[in-house]
Amino acid sequence: MTQAASTNPPMKTLTKRADFLAANSGIRNARAGFVLLTRPNDGQGMRFGITVTKKIGNAVVRNRMKRRFRELLRAALPAQGLADHDHVLIGRAGGVERDFHLMADELAKAVERAREGRGDPSGGRRPRKGSRGGQRK
Repeated sequence: MTQAASTNPPMKTLTKRADFLAANSGIRNARAGFVLLTRPNDGQGMRFGITVTKKIGNAVVRNRMKRRFRELLRAALPAQGLADHDHVLIGRAGGVERDFHLMADELAKAVERAREGRGDPSGGRRPRKGSRGGQRK
């Protein structure tokens, strides 16, 4: 075990769906490769969760993205993360090809914005391209 690993307490992972849903009501910081959700968790320590939907790609692509996110969080959260908060990374389509160091910088900026209590404006989601309830021929 390295000295750095012994000084940082182990981070807990979010496993319950209710925790992910609760994090969705917290501060939201969107970047090109991911969305970071942060929310206080009433003294349960620093926890993290990762979610990547099937829209991103097949299982190989989703697992690669989750591995990259896991490593980003392991490197950044012990030093920069918010104490007693849940941190959830949601994968976006550009996150697989995006440069790792660029994503690390973006994560640091997103965590700093969350620390300041600033998130992205909640103007609602943009409608999807195309017509959802359009007429069929």
